[in-house]
Amino acid sequence: MSATAPPSNASHANQSFYERHHFLLRRVHSLLGIAPIGVFLFPHLITNSSIVWGRFLSQPHSEYAFGEAQRGVQMFQHEVNFIHALPALPLIEWGALFLPLLFHALIGVYFGLSGKPNVKAYPYGANWRYTLQRLSGYLGVFFIFAHITSLRYGWTYGGLMPAFVGDHAASTTADHFQNGLIGGLMVVVYIVCVSALVYHFANGLWTAAITWGLTVTVEAQKRWGALCALIGIGLGIAGLAAAIGFATLNIEAAESVETAMKATGGHGGGGEAAAIVEQNEMPEH
Repeated sequence: MSATAPPSNASHANQSFYERHHFLLRRVHSLLGIAPIGVFLFPHLITNSSIVWGRFLSQPHSEYAFGEAQRGVQMFQHEVNFIHALPALPLIEWGALFLPLLFHALIGVYFGLSGKPNVKAYPYGANWRYTLQRLSGYLGVFFIFAHITSLRYGWTYGGLMPAFVGDHAASTTADHFQNGLIGGLMVVVYIVCVSALVYHFANGLWTAAITWGLTVTVEAQKRWGALCALIGIGLGIAGLAAAIGFATLNIEAAESVETAMKATGGHGGGGEAAAIVEQNEMPEH
């Protein structure tokens, strides 16, 4: 009985780069989707939602001087100042986030376009998740590009997305939500796109465990799926809170808090800061 002949060098040479390295590309794509990209969602959405939950802290940091309505602005600005003070921030951004994002997006788009979902023929839950994973990924590519280039690099897209200024983080982010070409509809865009990204991560986290052989049985997949759903719900709430918080923020009052913090070295504490904002109290929403 003769053994099956191995593939010839000619047939191997005719394979595309993707076909020759399919297993490795799949694993790297999966791993980068979890870390650093997926992991980054946690601090990013938690920091952004501090515009809301920061109001309820009794003392965000030392020398607290603002009233309850301004604490969210103070907390958000404090976190932005901390991030911008990191040494070699551009290297961290590109090495730990932007380049992994670019690889994950390019390979993901290729996977999505080469796949063949059969939702119409077999409308089962797995097929719908497969399709939504691809669609949310496509939407995420465009949204992340616009989000980074506008809020990090100042591209306004003709006034559609007003630029971000680090020293006035909350007020310029609110301006981004409220005063672009589409006005208040920007919050709808963010809610839809952030929700899509959260779904993409949570569902990808679930499928990654299967890909890596961590959830072999149906019961294990169900338990892990429930945990992934809770993670997605938590991140979704944080994203929703951030979007609504900035969409309803009083921009002028936020600017007064930021000016006070800048005058006091970024902390916004003491009598000097209180004097700066006392005539421009932020109304409750």
